[in-house]
Amino acid sequence: MFLVSWADMAHSKPLSLLPSFRRSLFNPRHPGRIHPSLDDMYVPVTALPPPKDVSAAVAEDHLISRIYYINAEQLERLQALCNKSTKLESFSAFLWKIVADCAASDDVDKVCKMGIVVDGRRRLSTIDDEDKGFNLTRSTGRMMESYFGNVLSIPFGGKKVEELVEKPLSWVAGEVHEFLQGAVTKEHFLGLIDWVEMQRPVQGLARIYCRGSEDGPAFVVSSGQQFPVSKIDFGWGKPVFGSYHFLWGGGAGYVMPMPSPAGNGDWVVYMHMPKKQLEIIETEASNVFRPFTFNCLNVRN
Repeated sequence: MFLVSWADMAHSKPLSLLPSFRRSLFNPRHPGRIHPSLDDMYVPVTALPPPKDVSAAVAEDHLISRIYYINAEQLERLQALCNKSTKLESFSAFLWKIVADCAASDDVDKVCKMGIVVDGRRRLSTIDDEDKGFNLTRSTGRMMESYFGNVLSIPFGGKKVEELVEKPLSWVAGEVHEFLQGAVTKEHFLGLIDWVEMQRPVQGLARIYCRGSEDGPAFVVSSGQQFPVSKIDFGWGKPVFGSYHFLWGGGAGYVMPMPSPAGNGDWVVYMHMPKKQLEIIETEASNVFRPFTFNCLNVRN
């Protein structure tokens, strides 16, 4: 919203969407209702151990950033192998298997964890009659669409490396779909609001972010599929490339797939992961993950 509004102002256009800063949209319920699964997904920062000394980390464990390009045909092929899964679920399952395969040479009993960022804005915009009377109404549900800020949750699943390597891709995709189901509901996000209130004034963190790689590899997949790259025009033409740079400081990797500005169904995928994992990805899945170059965009000078 910020970048699109900035581009609108650069063209002296009225703002296409007025931002809302109404924090009361996230007032907790009384009494709160917190599902036990939230304690598995989030942790108060006061419960974290002291940070480890990373000076002795070996080079292949360092997280580095690279950008890849994936053709629409490859995404459709992965989706077909995963039956009725979405493209994001299929892609995430495929990557989960590769990361597990990378860890298999070290210890097959390790647990490989993957999280997927879920947007709660759309879920909280759907208001039922039972929501009236505490913090959400139909009018505030509409305001959620223009709320300026992140409304996110990061559910994750963990499976033994050996299991992820040996099981077919369709099974892994089913596991992805299963751990997502508990976090794609309005009740999950209302419960998360209540959980945050219960922890105040202590802040909370997603467990996979702060403790994700303790007993095995871990990474988080977000999604920039709704990012309107073509609308970010500041007056010198529409962009032909958009990506992320996100050094978030945790031990878990981070993956952000975005649509190609060409609008042809291809993806531009930003990855911040251990060097060893990226080398395996480039070796074993080079037909899917193509190193990004300007030629990928098919732009004529």
